[in-house]
Amino acid sequence: MRVGVLTGGGDCPGLNAAIRAVVRKATVTFGDELVGFRNGWQGVMEDDAIPLDIARCRGILPRGGTILGTSRINPFKAPGGVERAIATVERRGLDAVIAIGGEGTLGISRQMAEAGMPVVGVPKTIDNDVNCTDYTIGFDTAVQVAVEAIDRLHTTAESHDRVMVCEVMGRHVGWIALYSGLAGGAAIVLVPEEPFDLEAIAQHISRRHAKGRFATIVVVAEGAKPKPGTLDLPPAEIDQYDHERLGGIGAVVARELERLTHLECRVTILGHVLRGGTPTSADRVLATRFGIAAVEAAHDGAFGTMVALRGASIERVSLKDATGTLKSLDPALIESVTRIFLD
Repeated sequence: MRVGVLTGGGDCPGLNAAIRAVVRKATVTFGDELVGFRNGWQGVMEDDAIPLDIARCRGILPRGGTILGTSRINPFKAPGGVERAIATVERRGLDAVIAIGGEGTLGISRQMAEAGMPVVGVPKTIDNDVNCTDYTIGFDTAVQVAVEAIDRLHTTAESHDRVMVCEVMGRHVGWIALYSGLAGGAAIVLVPEEPFDLEAIAQHISRRHAKGRFATIVVVAEGAKPKPGTLDLPPAEIDQYDHERLGGIGAVVARELERLTHLECRVTILGHVLRGGTPTSADRVLATRFGIAAVEAAHDGAFGTMVALRGASIERVSLKDATGTLKSLDPALIESVTRIFLD
């Protein structure tokens, strides 16, 4: 077979591990010929690709980012984009395209599969918001980076009797915030799925410090929002991809909590540091398993599917099911995790 590979959307640790696994599995097991498209679906539209072989992939397992580059370009929003992408696949004689990406990239993959392109999807995103898979590539590393930062915030908060607000990524879902807050011992976790009441939070923090608690950590996802009518936020800017340009809710929360509690509050915004650097061992293993499974799916002709982690097994699910809605936090999970810390 001739196989094309691409990485799309935001970068994350583990992408190179997935590329390496695809190349090694396809080459060693099946003797396939592979090309890697530069910059996601943009490379498919523009027929911008490089040969991929084992030699090119040596040493990339622990590297963050992606050797193929990435972008958020959507062929369905570009003039003649779909036709150009399909023409590239046909001209190169590709039997399969393996698309490694998150919500946007996999949504495009579903549409391309419906248009007749032989596509297999691999889920990656630090947000862990892709449906039908327990975890996505990059999530474990992002949580680990956040936890390491929260551990450091604890010591400085304890030294100064401060409230430390840590803002993490999470546009629509709070997986990073909840997991890092739980692992880091945060007193408060604010997530997009559950609007927050700053007055109630301030009262809780004041009670904690009145009991002699000398540090409070608040973890807030960038997409968290207050309950309607409780706090006015400026309208978010819209970027070129029609996404809200988020970031800054942590500073708002810190400012308001300082006003309400009269305690010193500081804010740390982790931002893109969560996307960079060396992937954890868990992400390397998951990416490798996904890459192997994607090649097997392609050879089985299981196009229009995505490989997914379900329990301990790698399974195939339809791209339609995987991209219909985002995987948000279960309210019961939020309640069970946060309620035990309200003392």
